[in-house]
Amino acid sequence: MEHVKLEGKAKMLLIHIDDNDMWEGEPLHLAIVKRLRAMDIAGATVYRGILGYGAKNRVHRSGLLGFSQDLPVMISVIDAEEKIRRALPVLEEMITEGLLAMTDVEVMKYTSGRDR
Repeated sequence: MEHVKLEGKAKMLLIHIDDNDMWEGEPLHLAIVKRLRAMDIAGATVYRGILGYGAKNRVHRSGLLGFSQDLPVMISVIDAEEKIRRALPVLEEMITEGLLAMTDVEVMKYTSGRDR
């Protein structure tokens, strides 16, 4: 899939969920990335946190030897506002508990490295 060149004003969507959240039998973060890719969103990156809490005020942290079943996960998504807004209803259906936050960003460079 070839993406339109992305530079200048864009939106960043931050998705906060738990590591153990599932969607149709697979980890939610994986399902979200697959869905965003299918929707031709420019890019998404999944980060696993080591400590955090959310609306239920329950602390999520790695346990003994760094193992935990419920670490916080954040997915960072950047693309044009129209494409991000088109993805929101899909994400709202998939995410039963979590946080979606959107902010303005300025893209300085976005490249696949294929132009070399």
